[in-house]
Amino acid sequence: MALAGTSSASSYSLTSGSYMLLVLLLLGLNSGICNGLGSFGFDIHHRFSDPVKQILGFEGLPEKGSVEYYVAMTHRDSIIRGRHLAASNNQSPAPLTFANGNGTLLINSMGFLYYANVSVGTPSVSYLVALDTGSDLFWLPCDCNNSTCETSLQTSSGQVVNFNIYSPNASTTSNKVSCNSSIYCDPNQCPSANSDCAYSAVYLSNNTSTSGILVEDVLHLITDDDQSKVVDAPITLGCGKNETGIFLNGIAPNGLLGLDLGNISVPSTIARKGLGPNSFSMCFGSDGTGRMNFGDNGTSEQKETSFTVGSSVPSYNISITQINVGVNVSKMEFSAIFDSGTSFTHLTDPAYKFISKTFNSQVTEKRNLSNSQIPFEYCYDLSANQSSPMIPIMNLTMKGGEQYYLTNPTTEAFSTKGGYCLAILKSTDINIIGRYDDSNLNTSTISP
Repeated sequence: MALAGTSSASSYSLTSGSYMLLVLLLLGLNSGICNGLGSFGFDIHHRFSDPVKQILGFEGLPEKGSVEYYVAMTHRDSIIRGRHLAASNNQSPAPLTFANGNGTLLINSMGFLYYANVSVGTPSVSYLVALDTGSDLFWLPCDCNNSTCETSLQTSSGQVVNFNIYSPNASTTSNKVSCNSSIYCDPNQCPSANSDCAYSAVYLSNNTSTSGILVEDVLHLITDDDQSKVVDAPITLGCGKNETGIFLNGIAPNGLLGLDLGNISVPSTIARKGLGPNSFSMCFGSDGTGRMNFGDNGTSEQKETSFTVGSSVPSYNISITQINVGVNVSKMEFSAIFDSGTSFTHLTDPAYKFISKTFNSQVTEKRNLSNSQIPFEYCYDLSANQSSPMIPIMNLTMKGGEQYYLTNPTTEAFSTKGGYCLAILKSTDINIIGRYDDSNLNTSTISP
């Protein structure tokens, strides 16, 4: 979810570096090589647990006790066991290896985003937050009501799930950030030195924003090893008193964890506090499960590309030099942002025109032009005897020569005849590689 800008009477500042490193893992979650050299993980529920089922509803999830349930759970256990075996073979000094409980979950009904269950404050309270590499602020709905934030969500089965709402007064480790904070506020814009440090963050989605005050509290983490050592990371987060736009329509209703390069982001804070390297990894599996780790420097098997940070808003901005669609190749250089908070990829011309026109020329299915409600331009119907389409291989060549394959370039067309769409949207101003196309992405940011 790319950040459009920030403005407030006393707002936190955005800072940027000049060079970072992006590590792309082009294999799925089951490959077993997405292992960190030392990291902290969230304690979160697995996708078949009762808390998750409350939010998702029961559709599409194996019935507890069924054969499918035990197949899924043993598959999950094999992944965890593989992570521990890989960690035990790691000879790096003081390794932080993987532990149970750092998974993430794709929730389609909440914006096709990945969510993690994070714990904040004392006593610890859990929140289901969206993970967003396109912004830097970690904010939670705070001291708000159902007119200024989402306090509950109705599942597809009709069940109402009530969200926890953060309150600084309810946490003994919470402190309001004063307006004279040299890191996040401009003292020249403060009504007084003792005023609260206000924030306002505006996102690219129409009329979407969050505003409130900045507070300090602890984010509860564990070391990703067999000891599962508790680490209470002191962080600065947004006490979101007023949300607008899609935040009031089921998207990131219980908060958003910004992972961008700004000083206020959780990865930057962990590094600044000396709790780990300034890096993190996100692994997305094809089944909707994933993993989130801080302090993950990646492995030698991963492919790399450099990226530069823009001068206005720090982002994971990479350079693309070539596009392949099937046998067709086009050399063109443009920049794009990897953004886990944006569902689908948005491209400007000439990149969008080349991909869409070339894709259309290579598929054999009949193009469907009848449904104007579908946001995608190129959709196709399957024939009566066809169960799945033949999709041309698509990849992007990054600066430096490494290739990034689009693992999910299409999506279901929701047609009565059955069909699919090219899941790329035309943009007029910015190129974004969204979550739907980076489902096998592992990102590690490393200071120069």
